[in-house]
Amino acid sequence: MTNPTPPAQKNLVGATPVATSLAPPPESNPVGATPVANLSSLANALLAWWDRHGRRDLPWQRDPTPYRVWVSEVMLQQTQVATVLRYYDRFLAAFPDVRTLADAPLDAVLHAWSGLGYYGRARHLHRAAQRMRDAPGGALPLVFDDLAALPGIGRSTAGAILALSAGPRHAILDGNVKRVLARVHRIEQPLTGSAVLRELWSLAELHTPAGRVAHYTQAIMDLGATLCTRQRPACNRCPLATRCEAHAAGIAAQLPARNARRPRPQREATVLLVHDGSGRVLLEKRPEEGLWGGLWGLPEIATAGAARAWCAQFLGQPPVRLAQRPVQRHAFTHFDLDMTPVELEVLAPPQQAGDGDRWLWYDLHAPARVGLAAPTTHLIRSLL
Repeated sequence: MTNPTPPAQKNLVGATPVATSLAPPPESNPVGATPVANLSSLANALLAWWDRHGRRDLPWQRDPTPYRVWVSEVMLQQTQVATVLRYYDRFLAAFPDVRTLADAPLDAVLHAWSGLGYYGRARHLHRAAQRMRDAPGGALPLVFDDLAALPGIGRSTAGAILALSAGPRHAILDGNVKRVLARVHRIEQPLTGSAVLRELWSLAELHTPAGRVAHYTQAIMDLGATLCTRQRPACNRCPLATRCEAHAAGIAAQLPARNARRPRPQREATVLLVHDGSGRVLLEKRPEEGLWGGLWGLPEIATAGAARAWCAQFLGQPPVRLAQRPVQRHAFTHFDLDMTPVELEVLAPPQQAGDGDRWLWYDLHAPARVGLAAPTTHLIRSLL
């Protein structure tokens, strides 16, 4: 579904930024001025609150070009601002524009993303950059439909990129905005059904103003992140408390409703910590799809009992030492993973499993710039 008022013609962002601050467009209401007449009461209340309490010093706000905003919005998907702040500047320093990101090896992109989690986002970011580079103009499109069709973007992220960087009116509906609207309008159903999502999009469109769009977009996201939080919402400090139907009914903390809890799935994996005693560890390239897709990880086997046979088959030698380590549990969004590490020390890295498309002898003293999941990093560093 597209935005009802897309631009009439295509625009492309080249090397010159189209916006250099979070300032409103000329026809918009400046910060601190009298509320704009065509804004809803909700928008006016949010903007008045944001003028006093909003976040203005985030790194992507200082120079909100579409590219910089795009990277920040993808990083912020299912990740808190405090976490993204540890990665954003470093990522932008390595990949300052679309072409640099598109031309970089995927390993380099995943290396810069290592530890941030949800690695599919990094793969989508890289794939989208390559599509932009190869398209006419070679840059990030400012047409809503073209932007929303790129990998990892979609309707809400496209609206946020355009609203926060270029200033046109586009509604957004990320997790924070869904929660705010569900409470203000007392939507008591879980926010997963198609009918509820249509209603939320209608409300998002209704409240998004024609002026100060960038400020409003930032304001409603800030409200959800700082006051209208999932647990223990600060209704006593919320600028929308007098308009909030859930607060009036005393059920703000119970909304949005959650689907009935299902037993949390448990998965198991046995991984091999193969090393030569001097800091070189054998890594295997994981498939593009699935858990830790595209990253380098420890080889997996069916059971710990198969470790010795695996060593003989793949490395052509028995281990000089074999030790099973304690099980480590890692919690993911939808399941828990119990990982059993089996340490295998070998005399020397054999050539038959040497560097290549699938295998890498990773030197802890001179680390290769490749993507590693946090549990993998933790395990291989334990060898030091």
